[in-house]
Parts: sequence; C-alpha cells; structure tokens
Amino acid sequence: MNTPETLFTTRWLGVYRIGKWDFVRRPQTDSCVGILAETPEGEIVLIEQFRIPVQSTVIEIPAGLVGDEEEFAGEDLAETARRELLEETGYDAASVELLVRTPTSAGMTSEFTHLFHATGLVKKHEGGGVAGEKITVHLVPRAELRAWLKAKEAEGFVLDFKIHAALWLAGL
Repeated sequence: MNTPETLFTTRWLGVYRIGKWDFVRRPQTDSCVGILAETPEGEIVLIEQFRIPVQSTVIEIPAGLVGDEEEFAGEDLAETARRELLEETGYDAASVELLVRTPTSAGMTSEFTHLFHATGLVKKHEGGGVAGEKITVHLVPRAELRAWLKAKEAEGFVLDFKIHAALWLAGL
C-alpha cells in the first residue's frame, strides 16, 4: 500500500493523494453507520435534515460516524448504531443486526458504511439530534413508504440511496 500525500486537513476532513488520485478521508474514522429502524407497528423511521454539501433537505435513515468524538473512540459498530438512533430519533432498539459493510463511495473516500436493521424500538424521547442538528423524525407505515418517498421527492426533497439499499437488504 502506498502512503498518501496530505493535501489539506481540517478537524473533520482531509484531502489526500496517491499517485494521480485525490480522495477524502476523515481524520478520526473510516467508518459510519446507517440504521433502518422499524417500529413494532411496522413503521419505518426516517429523518430529514438540511445537508450543506448538497444544499438540500435530505430524507435519510438515521446515521452517524463511528468514533468521531474522543468519548466514543473504539466504540462497537452496533453500539454506535444504537446511540445514533437514540440521538436522532429518540428510539432505543432491542435488536441491531448488521446488514452489510460497503464502501460509501470507493472512488472518492476511504469511508465504509455499515448498514444495520434495528427492531424492538421503544420511544425514549423526541429525538432531533445533538447540538446544532435540526433533525425532523418521520414514521412512515411500510405499506405507504414508496408513495411517501415519491411525494417527498416531488416536493423537492433529496432521497438518500441508503434508504433503498437498507430496505432491500432487510427484505422489506
């Protein structure tokens, strides 16, 4: 393996080069989690938030970085998934099952996404994320999900592909 040349770094992101290939990497982690959360009533828990890089409000599954803060360094992937689900949606999960480990965007970043399926949800609080995050939580009945997503897209929302990937991997 070649050692990358550092082109630029901040607290959250670095730009690197190997040969003629430029790519990004997060200084603290190469992993993130995404959580397909399903309530006992058969609802899928989705979130919406404005994302600066795409300058749009995005509909997504709950997600977060692994070990991005010192207090969470070395945290187990499933525990990160549980923590992020609780922070963003207010739901605690009885079961968190790994669905897949896959590169987020293999031509651009070293990051791997770990998609989980969370079940046995219990509402603990309203969610909304941590300081600075403005997350809206949506509970969408599984039978209405396709139409709901299509309507949100027609309204101008951007849909994150991880929704579809996680649903397919979970067999829903």
